[in-house]
Amino acid sequence: MRKWLSKGRPVGADDESVTAKPDATAATVAAPDPAPAGAAPRRPAHAGRRATQLVGGLVLYAASIALLVHTGLGNMPWDVLSQGVSRQVGWSLGTVTIVLSVLILGAWWPLRQRPGIGTVANVVLIGVLIDPFLALLDLLPDALPLAARVGMVLAGIVLNGLASALYIGARLGPGPRDGLMTGLVARTGWPVGPVRIAIEVTVVAVGWALGGTLGFATLAYALGIGPLIHWLLPRLTVPVPPAVAAAEPAEPGEGR
Repeated sequence: MRKWLSKGRPVGADDESVTAKPDATAATVAAPDPAPAGAAPRRPAHAGRRATQLVGGLVLYAASIALLVHTGLGNMPWDVLSQGVSRQVGWSLGTVTIVLSVLILGAWWPLRQRPGIGTVANVVLIGVLIDPFLALLDLLPDALPLAARVGMVLAGIVLNGLASALYIGARLGPGPRDGLMTGLVARTGWPVGPVRIAIEVTVVAVGWALGGTLGFATLAYALGIGPLIHWLLPRLTVPVPPAVAAAEPAEPGEGR
């Protein structure tokens, strides 16, 4: 019977039930279940993880900044500048961080950089949370031994690496400072490494001149943060469909 049919036997009206059944079955299997009336549209499973990683990463980032600042052994490069400005104008570190972030975002426009929701969240959450975290750390004894402060520095650097991998891995937009770096790279054609070094050396020098703290922790951060993020980022990057990734701002490899 199968051999006879394969030789091209015309299918007549009597065969419609035979040929229709497989098609009808396939259509039944392929058709998705209709959503209940009034139900909210289904969101991709990765959306919740991306939002959670973004918020969690930014909260941890603010905590890591506060840890290094509290030790007095040196800040992250951009925080040397923020602290220097803070000491000159009398504003809190969190307020200065927000203001500088907004000013840096203004520099994105001529560089043709496109922010994402993660960019805005970066500005708001980190800036708002730094001061409360510093207030909590101020509850510790005033004269912490040096070993304890060095331990806090190391914990802050590791925490910052985790925080960076979490929020970059969410793929919802780069931070203001990273967008400045990638924009300059795109506009000038210069390599990423020299551009990043030039920016960070400049902000550290200006921040130190204004009274920001430059020290052991600044150097330790500069040496350790790259390898940390390099190891953590592949493990924490959220996979998204290619069409979604193509429509969103490009992510830098590390930093804020």
